[in-house]
Amino acid sequence: MAIVATNLKRGQCINYKGELGIVLGLEHRTPGKGNALIMATIRSFNSGKTKDIRFASSDKVEIVQSDRQKLEFSYSDQTGYHFMDTTTYDTITFQEDFISESKDLLIDALEVEVLFVDNKPVSIELPSNIELEVTESAPGVKGDTATAATKEAVVETGLRVQVPLFIGPGDKIKVSSEDKKYVGRA
Repeated sequence: MAIVATNLKRGQCINYKGELGIVLGLEHRTPGKGNALIMATIRSFNSGKTKDIRFASSDKVEIVQSDRQKLEFSYSDQTGYHFMDTTTYDTITFQEDFISESKDLLIDALEVEVLFVDNKPVSIELPSNIELEVTESAPGVKGDTATAATKEAVVETGLRVQVPLFIGPGDKIKVSSEDKKYVGRA
């Protein structure tokens, strides 16, 4: 199904020049001269890269049917990462190459949103912040607080995060799923 570029919305899946992607952002621009245009930020499902594409307001864009499913992370083993559909209680297994960058943030019962195109998973979206327990961290050095001093800590998933000096083992912290950085105490 093709629509006019001015009707594009965030979160829609499109096929642009044979490449599938999701619309992350839109900006409607009207220059002083000429026709209006749409600047769309698209993330490719194939490469995972984000790029800006300029559409004339009259351009047609092919919309791809997609389905979003909320799944809950159960566990991982040598066969893959296992998620449960909370409505049907079916287990869905994804391979490591699909989970890739998200695997350091997956904890039991974490609810994620998976985007399916033609019944194939194409992207996984985690909550913006994830609460993780610190399992290891060195003690803070007294008098080392002239600047925003940090130290390395290891959380329950094995991810290494820079945290403030006052964070210790057993503390719960929030980590951003976007850049895997410390956000605050939980």
